[in-house]
Amino acid sequence: MSESFQQAEQQPVQQKIGNIALLVADYDDAIAFYTTKLQFTLVADTDLGGGKRWVEIAPPNSNGSHLLLAKASNAQQQAAVGNQSGGRVFLFLHTNDFWRDYHAMQAKGVKFNEQPREESYATVAVFEDLYGNKWDLLQLNQH
Repeated sequence: MSESFQQAEQQPVQQKIGNIALLVADYDDAIAFYTTKLQFTLVADTDLGGGKRWVEIAPPNSNGSHLLLAKASNAQQQAAVGNQSGGRVFLFLHTNDFWRDYHAMQAKGVKFNEQPREESYATVAVFEDLYGNKWDLLQLNQH
């Protein structure tokens, strides 16, 4: 066996999802929504030339995956803006204080599709981003 193959076998697999691409119609409108209404942090905004940018955002104090805002560049992508999951909840925003975040988001004009509800696993409510993508805001129950 090759040395690199033997080394690979000895190390446990460690992977993570670094970014999730989210199609947007406009970089600046999306940045404004996420940083102002959801309090996300702008992690990176790099001009790649040709009208493309590398724009990463993340929830406050997050150590998980980032969203990569990807500007729709053709008709197929433009048609998917706001509906990347076919009308289902697409993203799940976990919080350590549901009611704090729910009230703050409501005060900033975020559209909630339902009243908060208590489920066996969490306090949860569905909301929409500026394009209509559905999200769950949820605080998981402690076990």
